[in-house]
Amino acid sequence: MKKSVIFSAFVALMTIVGVQTAMAQDEFKHEVAISYGALSNSQILDVFEEAITAPFQGSTTLKDDKFFGPISAEYFYHLQPWIGIGGIFVYGQKKGYLYSDSDNMIVGEDKNTYLTVMPAAKFDWFRRANVGLYSKLGVGVTLRHDVSEDIDYDESNMHVNWQLTAIGVEVGSKQIRAFAELGTGEQGIFLGGIRCKF
Repeated sequence: MKKSVIFSAFVALMTIVGVQTAMAQDEFKHEVAISYGALSNSQILDVFEEAITAPFQGSTTLKDDKFFGPISAEYFYHLQPWIGIGGIFVYGQKKGYLYSDSDNMIVGEDKNTYLTVMPAAKFDWFRRANVGLYSKLGVGVTLRHDVSEDIDYDESNMHVNWQLTAIGVEVGSKQIRAFAELGTGEQGIFLGGIRCKF
């Protein structure tokens, strides 16, 4: 009898603590995050673009190109504990050198810069005090600025872009969490970072 009473009291106490913890977590309306990803839309498209245009580059060849980013900043306001709306800003840059085919000397630099803004929604479908699972969708526009020194080329254009996170995992305290995501889009196929809720 004593064991069943103690066990019942323990279960009741854990239930109350769990509800209060969930309620405290759900009180947070704002969240900001910063992340770094790999294999963004822009990075993947650049690889295909280089492969297609390489035979038509004339007397130069692009080599030693490196991609920085995507680095992202995001903000969400929670209308409900399970859904937040906000926006994502993404920065990426690709830089490479143009070599002369005749003497293999550097004749210029080729640089592409990508600035993306996306309205977005985040769906927190599993919420606990120290861990959460979520999905995310953002659709917006990318401003691409291309500069190539050897042919005095300087051009900007805009195109539609997106981020679809199939699954995101966040771990930490109720307010500060590390996270990792798997998806596709301008933030990358893989990305990780830090999130703050307040």
